[in-house]
Amino acid sequence: MVSENKNLVNRKEKGTIKLCDVKEIMTDIKTLHKEFFEYLEIERGRSLKTIDNYGRYLERFWNFSKINNPSEIDDELVRRYRLYLNRENLKRKTQNFYLIALRVFLKYLARRGIKSLAPERIELAKVPERDLDLINEDELERLLSGPKGDDLKSLRDKAILELLFSTGLRVSELCSLDREDIDMKKPEFSIRGKGDKIRLVFVSDDAKEFLKKYLSKRKGVEEALFLRTDLKKKSEVGPRENRLTPRSVERIVHYYAIKSGISKKVTPHVLRHCFATDLLENGADLRSVQVMLGHSSITTTQIYTHVTDRQLREVHRAFHGRRRRR
Repeated sequence: MVSENKNLVNRKEKGTIKLCDVKEIMTDIKTLHKEFFEYLEIERGRSLKTIDNYGRYLERFWNFSKINNPSEIDDELVRRYRLYLNRENLKRKTQNFYLIALRVFLKYLARRGIKSLAPERIELAKVPERDLDLINEDELERLLSGPKGDDLKSLRDKAILELLFSTGLRVSELCSLDREDIDMKKPEFSIRGKGDKIRLVFVSDDAKEFLKKYLSKRKGVEEALFLRTDLKKKSEVGPRENRLTPRSVERIVHYYAIKSGISKKVTPHVLRHCFATDLLENGADLRSVQVMLGHSSITTTQIYTHVTDRQLREVHRAFHGRRRRR
């Protein structure tokens, strides 16, 4: 670094240095790495979990490449990195997570005018079309009917299952809800989802009914909507420890799936899939479902079309093989 700065001074004296040269020499990878995460947090509003994931993905690239300057990132280095990821037996979808992180970093460099590889030079690996984890209508009804009784835990679990199916919430969004977020007099409420984006979600009458029953049974003034019920001494924990976690909700859904005799793996995200497919099968348009799910791109929502295009099924049934039926 000292020799680079000395050369910079010599070039400056000769009048051959440009502003882009200063950026290239004076900014090393470690500094840019740190500033990139600050940019994601402050200017892009990314969550700490997302930033942590980017950190892990990029760290692997730095360990592999051993570079000190962004100008060293070129097509050949990326080619060797992709070969390395593939030979580590990572799934193609997982490989893409590492490539996306690198591409976002390169976009950040381009935004700052720092010389490096153009981000569009990185192509993602082709992955097979995603299979949806779905349960049929009968299994869904058995799952939703799983919690029985008027005790606090049963009422809470029933409200959770009904709310997940009614709204299509992500499990993290469900766990972040506070009591004041839902007005029982209204059929909808706002949720802050991925990317800090706010969207409107809608609550069914069944979900509202069981939420009311749960809240009327609950004691205490904690702000979290869903609380743990397994604490022996609530005074020993703070409000955050008392709030139900995504992992706990996953266990709750899994428990009632087994209790209902469902052999498939059922998670909160499966209920989100059921929410989306139920809307599409009953005539909702893809764009509306995209908004209700909080997808930033309709491409993400399109995973549902091949199992829910009711109109195409009806066209096929009405018009295919008509001559043979005469």
